Amino acid sequence: MTGFVDFLVYLLTIAGIWAMLSLSLNVQFGLAGLVDLGHVAFFMLGAYVSTILVVLNGWDITFGILAGGGAAAAFGVLMALPTARLQQDYWAISTLAVAEILRIFFLNTSLDGPNVGQALGVSGIPRPLRDWFNAEGYSNAAYGWFYLGLVMACLLATLVFCIWLSRTPFARTLKALREDDAVPLALGKRVSFFRIRAMAIGGAIGGLAGGLFAHYNAFIEPEYFRPIETFLIWAMVILGGAGNMFGSLVGTFLVMALYNSSRFVPGWLENLFGWTINGQVYGSLRLIVIGIIIILVILYLPNGLLPERRRRSAP
Repeated sequence: MTGFVDFLVYLLTIAGIWAMLSLSLNVQFGLAGLVDLGHVAFFMLGAYVSTILVVLNGWDITFGILAGGGAAAAFGVLMALPTARLQQDYWAISTLAVAEILRIFFLNTSLDGPNVGQALGVSGIPRPLRDWFNAEGYSNAAYGWFYLGLVMACLLATLVFCIWLSRTPFARTLKALREDDAVPLALGKRVSFFRIRAMAIGGAIGGLAGGLFAHYNAFIEPEYFRPIETFLIWAMVILGGAGNMFGSLVGTFLVMALYNSSRFVPGWLENLFGWTINGQVYGSLRLIVIGIIIILVILYLPNGLLPERRRRSAP
């Protein structure tokens, strides 16, 4: 029973971090209609910037995570500046390319000598208040509950911010931009300016999630931030409902529960039927199942489990 509780705490912690990622993509796609196929780049940049500042430069963890979010926001601006006037399909391709360039950069860059960075990753990333918990004699399980509370507090703050943002005049302009460029242009709005701001806001939230992930996992490497991770974020948004912030939470927890709890399936199959599944085959099957779920949702629930509520003004 203790092992199940520890796994549940881990699952909720990881799901909370990914829920922040899902919310950040919902700002970009759900509100502004920006098809960002390289969204994991913000997650990666937040994780690496916080790690570099804290591990290699001795910064406080809080400032490191905040700096990671700021760096991801600035990266969103840099990503959007040359592409803000592109059509949707070209925009999507360019974001995917930029994310892969960033991942390959970290894959081939030594951060502090030959044994730190590159494919070896960075280990020994400190965790907030971990030394205090050890000094007070608290168990690893107690620290797990603490970090879960920290992640949930950050998730709640992010959710409140995103809900507030979705009800502002700025968000109404983004929604007009989502439908067609002609409407905001006719109203005298600068389309590129709003796209850049949407990318910066989504990037900042994604960067904060990356910092939380790095200091929870205590190790990062470029393989953690492959394009398939962006696919999972998109699955969460599509399943929950684009434009609905609560839908992002529902989609995230469903996808993460399926993705992580399915690790027990090979053991069950072997115990019940004597079937043995190769690890690589099983990993592919998990993604196939998620892909099938997305197809079914698009066919039968095109607006997701929690569709966006359209607000109408009284005549």
